[in-house]
Amino acid sequence: MLSQKTIDIIKSTVPVLEVHGEAITTRFYQLLFSRHPELLNIFNHANQKKGRQQAALANAVYAAAANIDNLAAIIPVVKQIGHKHRSLGVKPEHYPIVGENLLAAIKDVLGDAATDEIIGAWAEAYGVIADAFISVEAEMYDEAEKQPGGWENFRTFTVVEKVKESEVITSFYLKPADGGPISNYLPGQYISVKVKLDGDEYTHIRQYSLSDAPGKEYYRISVRREDASEDHPQGVVSTYLHHQVEVGDALQVSAPAGDFVLDTDKETPIVLLSAGVGLTPLVSMLNSLAGQSDRQVSFIHSAVNGNYHAMKEHVQQLAKDHKNIRSYVCYQRPTSADREQASFDKEGYIDLNWLKSVVPSNQADFYFCGPVSFMKGIYAVLKEWGVSTDRIHYEFFGPATVLEEPVSVN
Repeated sequence: MLSQKTIDIIKSTVPVLEVHGEAITTRFYQLLFSRHPELLNIFNHANQKKGRQQAALANAVYAAAANIDNLAAIIPVVKQIGHKHRSLGVKPEHYPIVGENLLAAIKDVLGDAATDEIIGAWAEAYGVIADAFISVEAEMYDEAEKQPGGWENFRTFTVVEKVKESEVITSFYLKPADGGPISNYLPGQYISVKVKLDGDEYTHIRQYSLSDAPGKEYYRISVRREDASEDHPQGVVSTYLHHQVEVGDALQVSAPAGDFVLDTDKETPIVLLSAGVGLTPLVSMLNSLAGQSDRQVSFIHSAVNGNYHAMKEHVQQLAKDHKNIRSYVCYQRPTSADREQASFDKEGYIDLNWLKSVVPSNQADFYFCGPVSFMKGIYAVLKEWGVSTDRIHYEFFGPATVLEEPVSVN
């Protein structure tokens, strides 16, 4: 239990974190990896280069400080991060290392403003916050290992089928090399895949949504190939999977995790909105609902054009076979073939007027996933329509970001 004095000191630093948070977390990762390069076996190197990991950690630290007198308020965030940590293999022994380097980063960035009293208060507060993470993650590790078909850490799976879904998305069907059962999962969850690339000193771990309904003898992931561009480095793992991994090859996989899951207890209509490879967790949800629920389902997908549209025929067939499922397609830049075939419902981007024309009511549960720009746009549309926050559900691929501008803390 933190003393009132410590709480007051931490809360007094909230405005400072709002201004200097990303500078602190950027310095933190510099220190962490220079002192403990072995942790590069866990962290996503690409997210470090893009700055997304630094921003996500800054937001988490800011939230912890702002709610230091009511940590129960951030338990949902703790659980969300805990799922990712369990999937990656973050363990209790990593937390003291993180704490030491976070405090050093605060001191480096703030200089003399980071007095011994402030650093002492943050050291005490970090211990309490770390204990919360460790406790939540211990339960997750235990559940992942002890459930039927479960396992600890990473397990060897074999690629039993590889299917090209579009110009940039390929599906991989995975079965355990030991022939044993696999743990079940909730529609929307993901697995981590760990690979060791030739010439690289460290392993790479990436998290991929499971793109089929649970209850099968295999896991399916559908991976977008991340080609290099002017503002985007090549995805070393996605290109490795696309170009080098073939049927019969082995991959290291962690047990399913994630809190972006379909709520099967409700009877409300469901709207599934996706862009690009963001359709993968939503296809898992759709496949789970098909034939198993009478809930009204609207599946709305946005793609560049038909060449980049994965699983189109599959979704259309589900809509044809089930009266409660409707499918709509938006193409940002349709090809001449798309136009000739009339294979899309809207050109451009999803806007409120069009969404209202295909979804009869805002009294539905909305699930969405895709690039951050898409997600920010959908979130703004839903809020403008008056959709209540408890009906809005979304998943980030990679570190979490902010979908709306935060309210400043005075």
